[in-house]
Amino acid sequence: PVTAGSIVVPYGHVIGNEKWRGSEVAQRLQGKVRLIFEDGLGLVDFHLSNRTCILLISEADTVAGDEFKRRLVRFRNASSLRGIVIVEKTQISDQYYLGVQKLVVLELGMVLLPVTNQGEASQLIIQLVSFCVGEQSRNRGANPFLRKRRAQLAEPAVLQAVQQIPGVGKTKALLLLQQFGSIHRLCNASIDELEEVVGRTVAQQIYNF
Repeated sequence: PVTAGSIVVPYGHVIGNEKWRGSEVAQRLQGKVRLIFEDGLGLVDFHLSNRTCILLISEADTVAGDEFKRRLVRFRNASSLRGIVIVEKTQISDQYYLGVQKLVVLELGMVLLPVTNQGEASQLIIQLVSFCVGEQSRNRGANPFLRKRRAQLAEPAVLQAVQQIPGVGKTKALLLLQQFGSIHRLCNASIDELEEVVGRTVAQQIYNF
């Protein structure tokens, strides 16, 4: 069951599925966000504010078989929450990645973010938490501290993730993150918005990806 929707997550907090307690991703989140573990999140791994959920697919999950695919389909079918899928993509699991991408992006219509390890996954979660806090500040009036935080250069892991997009090198990745502030906003950008930063051809590649 998808039970996470009944939980109200305060801004700046992350509710983590109990199964991730003691993992590398949880350890790296400690001190960066307010992380609380719950045993009743069902299919969800990490629940953020603003009805956003993280489904974290490990290298072991992709290599072990199709159980993770069934979990993703059940989540999509049963939930009105905004699901973001973070998947570990390494040399071992690389051969499975195209299948995962097809399922998540084309068939389920969810956002897919590849990472090489749990450390990068934690950085992306921190970035998404910052985005949720930023959304709140825009709704309640500008907060100069949060604006300053968003203006800083991107975390290396986030920058690396954006460089996974075809046609996007380090320079274009920096420009995109400076313009949009987070991967979440980049994922939701229109072709016209992207074109203003990187030109029509690359904008189309990013949008398709």
